[in-house]
Amino acid sequence: MIALAQEPLRLDANAVDYTLLAVYFAFVLGIGFLARRSVSTSLDFFLSGRSLPAWVTGLAFIAANLGAIEIIGMSANGANYGMPTMHYFWIGAVPAMLFLGLVMMPFYYGSKVRSVPEFMNRRFGTAAHLVNGLSFALAQILIAGINLFLLATIVNALLGWPLWVSLLLAALIVLSYTALGGLSAAIYNEVLQFFVIVAALTPLTIAGLNRVGGWEGLVDKVTASPGGSEQLSAWPGTEMTGFSSDILSVFGIVMGLGFVLAFGYWTTNFVEVQRAMASKSMSAAMRTPIIGAFPKLLIPFIVVVPGMIAGVSASEMVALKAGENADVEYNDAILLLMRDLLPNGLLGVALAGLLASFMAGMAANLSSFNTVFTYDIWQTYIVRNRPDSYYLKMGPWVTVVATVGAVGTAYIASGYSNLMDYLQQLFSFFNAPLFATFLLGMYWKRMTPHAGWSGLVSGTAAAIAVFVLGETGVLPLSAQGTSFVGAGAAFVVDILVSVVVSMFTRPKPDSELVGLVHSLTPRESRRASHSGEDSGWYRRPGVLAAIVVVLVIALNIIFG
Repeated sequence: MIALAQEPLRLDANAVDYTLLAVYFAFVLGIGFLARRSVSTSLDFFLSGRSLPAWVTGLAFIAANLGAIEIIGMSANGANYGMPTMHYFWIGAVPAMLFLGLVMMPFYYGSKVRSVPEFMNRRFGTAAHLVNGLSFALAQILIAGINLFLLATIVNALLGWPLWVSLLLAALIVLSYTALGGLSAAIYNEVLQFFVIVAALTPLTIAGLNRVGGWEGLVDKVTASPGGSEQLSAWPGTEMTGFSSDILSVFGIVMGLGFVLAFGYWTTNFVEVQRAMASKSMSAAMRTPIIGAFPKLLIPFIVVVPGMIAGVSASEMVALKAGENADVEYNDAILLLMRDLLPNGLLGVALAGLLASFMAGMAANLSSFNTVFTYDIWQTYIVRNRPDSYYLKMGPWVTVVATVGAVGTAYIASGYSNLMDYLQQLFSFFNAPLFATFLLGMYWKRMTPHAGWSGLVSGTAAAIAVFVLGETGVLPLSAQGTSFVGAGAAFVVDILVSVVVSMFTRPKPDSELVGLVHSLTPRESRRASHSGEDSGWYRRPGVLAAIVVVLVIALNIIFG
């Protein structure tokens, strides 16, 4: 019988580790103060004045997603399910990122909208705009709560402070630099945080593989574990989806995760799109998600693999997988590995990496919430026609309100042992129906304003209904399997309702849809420049995307 830890998880950090953390926080706050100097208009605060180069926005694009949920959630999934977790990257991210860059960004950037809900307003009118703005704002507060909860967990593990104290301290840190410099502070910190995260997790992965006897040793140990050899192959992923049929499992992964959830998240989620909108040109905006796709291909090797290692080497995690009453959750996988493997000094670097990931995720939520709430809710429906300086001053105060809301929603996140379950449910509620509305509205000019808002509401209701059926046991699926089905239901219901409503309501005239509908938008306005700063084959979005496609196919073949 494996001896279980009865004490709360603690990380044995010393003065060296705390010094490294202090240096890191000094850099973070310093960037916030420097970014403040370049903020003179609301566009500077909310969209960095649309002046940033593609490599900066590309790294920020991926770092904004490489938050607490990615690190803790994917390592938890790695410990729980193994290699099928790779689908969240190679199937559930990269194809949608390429679609965003090549197809969606010409419409977003070319129309010069300040947010995704503003695009909805131009295409479908105020009802769809308000529904999208309010649902997006709610989603960001809920997701920021996840990042904040995990950031507070690290503070708690380091200092042993109560959760509520840790939550307030963690919230204050992120609030300080986001309120100071707006999106520029968030983006430049995200670039810094990207490199800190990679520097932190790479040694952890190497040390973990060394502990289990290299890759072959990991294969042997996973094969002998309760999950068995199925956890060493990405396909068909039946344990993760909850489907007993291999065919249904593959279909659920490809359609539920790879199409509906992934495209819904990456192409309509303003947290990500905002980074591309901050680029200095159409070409840079298109390249932003494609540049981000390159590290996205490799991140699972420093996130999922450590989770797999923890699942077969950390005694508490081994007990949990065996069904014993361990005092840990799958969310603790990466922390247990850090505790067992890293000496002081390296532990400080790893902790800085974790804190960086949590702050990057939460700052991304806050900065996108700021923009949508200020432009799409406050300026549009509450206080109109004020000078730009008024809305610039609103930014920091909205950040404070969002942070307070995140403190509250962090307690919801604390009730989930695997936060990916919670996150995928949120995506099925908010992102899947939005993608259906966007896709139909961009390619079918007959879709009407009434269809825009009614499809969104109906799709969200369908996803919630599937969630309730899963929670009550009517649908015998795993939590993530339920979210895949819910996303599919939301997409289909949204499309059906939108088509039916469009047949009985009046569409907008063609003249109002130029730049918003594919068939009515001149091809020249959707093309990226290939001259000046955008010249060179390595700056062509199509070429970069083709390289990514080859790499993602190769990875699926090797690890499938």
